[in-house]
Amino acid sequence: MGSDFDNENDWINASRGKIAAIPAGVILSRPSKREESRVVWNYDSYDFLGELEPPAHMANTSLWRQSRLCYEGGLFQVTSGPEGAIYQVRTYDLSNMTIVEIGSSNEVIVIDPLTSVETAKAAFELYVNYMKNYIPDVNIKVKAIIYTHSHADHFGGAEAIMPYAASKDIPIYAPEGFLEHAVSENVYAGNAMSRRSVYMYGESLDVAPHGQIGAGLGLALSQGTTSLIAPTHYVKQDGKLKPEIEGMELICQLTPGTEAPSEMNFYFPSLKALCMAENATHTLHNLQTLRGAPVRDARLWSRYLDEAIALFGDKAQVVFSSHHWPTWETYDDKGKPEKRIISFMSRQRDCYAYLHNETLRHLNNGMTPLDIAEVLELPPSLRDVWDLRGYYGSVSHNVKAIYDKYMGWFDGNPANLWKHPPKAEAMKYVDCMGGVDKVVELAQGYIDNQNDLRFAATLLNQAVFSDPKHRTAKKVLANVYRKLGYGAENATWRNIYLTGAKELEGEVQGSINSMAAEAWYAFSLDELVDTMAIRIDGPKAWDKAFTINLMVEYPPKGGKATDPEYKGWHIRLSNAALTGHAIEYLGPKSRSAPEAPATPSADLTLYVTHEELVQLFNGKRANLEGLNYTGDAGVWDTLKSLLTIPNPAFNIVTPLAYIVEPTEAK
Repeated sequence: MGSDFDNENDWINASRGKIAAIPAGVILSRPSKREESRVVWNYDSYDFLGELEPPAHMANTSLWRQSRLCYEGGLFQVTSGPEGAIYQVRTYDLSNMTIVEIGSSNEVIVIDPLTSVETAKAAFELYVNYMKNYIPDVNIKVKAIIYTHSHADHFGGAEAIMPYAASKDIPIYAPEGFLEHAVSENVYAGNAMSRRSVYMYGESLDVAPHGQIGAGLGLALSQGTTSLIAPTHYVKQDGKLKPEIEGMELICQLTPGTEAPSEMNFYFPSLKALCMAENATHTLHNLQTLRGAPVRDARLWSRYLDEAIALFGDKAQVVFSSHHWPTWETYDDKGKPEKRIISFMSRQRDCYAYLHNETLRHLNNGMTPLDIAEVLELPPSLRDVWDLRGYYGSVSHNVKAIYDKYMGWFDGNPANLWKHPPKAEAMKYVDCMGGVDKVVELAQGYIDNQNDLRFAATLLNQAVFSDPKHRTAKKVLANVYRKLGYGAENATWRNIYLTGAKELEGEVQGSINSMAAEAWYAFSLDELVDTMAIRIDGPKAWDKAFTINLMVEYPPKGGKATDPEYKGWHIRLSNAALTGHAIEYLGPKSRSAPEAPATPSADLTLYVTHEELVQLFNGKRANLEGLNYTGDAGVWDTLKSLLTIPNPAFNIVTPLAYIVEPTEAK
């Protein structure tokens, strides 16, 4: 297959089926006692993307094209027929919301309700209001919600959909392992990922030709309230969705370890429509996101794409994903399919396979990840197509991810086994080169004479880490980062470079997106305790030890009000580590005093409802006052005194405020 750089199908497909424009481009957050309403989404701010070409030297023209395609927003009809219809709301968030009508009824399935409650509400209302234009008294009811995978931009807005639920027991489907991975990625390492997301998505940049122009996968993440409503049904095997959604058959394909640790594709036989989740989009995707995440398996990703082609490729008349625009099958003059869907998915399959295989070939010849990233190139048949350009992922950082998956962080060179941390290393390098002023002078030579911005950035980074108050070093490095950003085809690289430049100039913005406190109600006991454990100040806890038994009453799940569930968990702090395990629930099945002692024995035993426990863990309850407990209440005060609050604005382009000086071997 040759180049498709003259192919205009993307423009046709990105606008195909548009039936309603976005009525108001600005969406505000819900006001609270702690903060007034703020802008969480501003579609109007991207109006400059209406220009065919970017202003001179401010953006890569290929990335500009991709951003203009992502700017095509509104309500779109993907397909329709007697059995139902599929709609997508695009450009209300980084991801798409998909709405599936069941037959001619007023019942729908919602797939992937965006990142934020605020944007999800606006997106679903766009669909509802469109329907009311034709049937004023229509009463849209959501019969089921489906999460395709465990990333927040595909479940965070679910709370906004619940008021439209057809019943209080609305089924919410997700692939097996969803909740475990949603919590581990968005909570356990949530603060660091959120901080780095400021860089990756350009959240602190002006939305303008000189700033944030998109994210490659969409325009941007919304910056509202992220909810988490736990699934009620987990898909554990391929085949027909069970329990079935009355009136709409779905065939599932589980794809764990691909774009997310927990993910699934599915096919609608009656509509001949294939949902590929985030496994096949119109860009080269990430094998490890630059915000941080577990490495994804390129080999498995390729194999699951091959399986999807075998299962559904000849059946589907349209393939759509949780980002970008669909791909429709086309037919020649004789009605024969031109295999556009299979071609699209085959390219994606072969790309991840090639990256995997070539990286392993070079790795097994001793090349380091930096070496491989420098020499590995996609074949022209993959390189010269729009839907595999590196707008979100890149060949460079994807091959490093593959290396990391198989070999870890160490490249085998003893010199890299016990290096100094960044600040200490920078001070020694700068000292060897004659001081910060000399380093800046050398870097300026690489900028002016050799046009080597990459090495200039390396030198200047050492200068800034050696002396973060050196204004000239910071100014010159900021200019280098800005030039690198303007030239980048990859949207996330652009955002990272430009955000680095902005922070070097003194404008530091901490992470914005955070999971709502109410989301904690979806956590298991194990996950709640782990969330506490990772916030323990280890050295401060060296001389502390205690045990706590949690006896927790959960509300009934659709049963009688007198049928709650009861769970027990034992927590211990020993050797400065908070650990624990499940235990038998022993105690009152009422709010009265305990009827029996809990085992194993503990310094403190709490008899609480799930709501009370979550309020203790997320800080909405300051202490044990008014709760039912036995033992020493001071134990809880000790636990609270050991908890830390992560810094949402920690330094990235300058040294951290607290640096432990390296020690020599003893």
